[in-house]
Amino acid sequence: MGKDKLKRFSQMLTFENVIQPEINFYSKDDDLKGNWSTVFNNQNPIVLELGCGAGEYTVALAKHYPKRNFIGIDIKGARIWKGAKSAIEEDLDNVRFLRTKVDFVTKFFGENEVDEIWLTFSDPQPKKPKKRLTSNLFIDRYLKFLKPNGVVHLKTDSDLLYNFTLEEIKSNGFELLKNITNVYKDSYVDSQNLKKVLFVKTFYEKKWIELGKTIKYLGFKIHPKRI
Repeated sequence: MGKDKLKRFSQMLTFENVIQPEINFYSKDDDLKGNWSTVFNNQNPIVLELGCGAGEYTVALAKHYPKRNFIGIDIKGARIWKGAKSAIEEDLDNVRFLRTKVDFVTKFFGENEVDEIWLTFSDPQPKKPKKRLTSNLFIDRYLKFLKPNGVVHLKTDSDLLYNFTLEEIKSNGFELLKNITNVYKDSYVDSQNLKKVLFVKTFYEKKWIELGKTIKYLGFKIHPKRI
């Protein structure tokens, strides 16, 4: 491990906005489950970004919506360091980062505790469809903590993940709220707030756009009863 990484990991231990629990599949539910209002010291809505990477979207969302609480989740500590440091520099008290695998998300959030989920440029998992963050495996997990009217947002450059998710929405009878096939060309004037958020560009997204990739978005509500 390089010196820079070691330095970042050491520094991250001092960040009050980073939580790094030791947990595995056999661990009991974390004490944070059902108690996130005490972490933020308010009852504001909670929004998760799963697989947040460097936290660019988590931080951007927090700046757009100061009356909501945002939690970026990722297992890569070096990435989280960037987002956490940025949130501190921006003096954002409505941001936290949770360093853990997305697979363990149900150990940290209780029933009806989360209002929205963001999936930004998730791994499309070409050979492992069950591991896609919009597969039934993960949807079933989200249902355990997402509020009944909670929304799942997917922003992706992957045609595979976009089409897979669209099919999951249709086959399960989920409520499709918005289907944008090209974020930076489609017109959705009726959703100015959404447009403002979707125009946030991460470091890698800018590269993908330069390579000619089309950025897509799906917003939908899930429910336990499938047709």
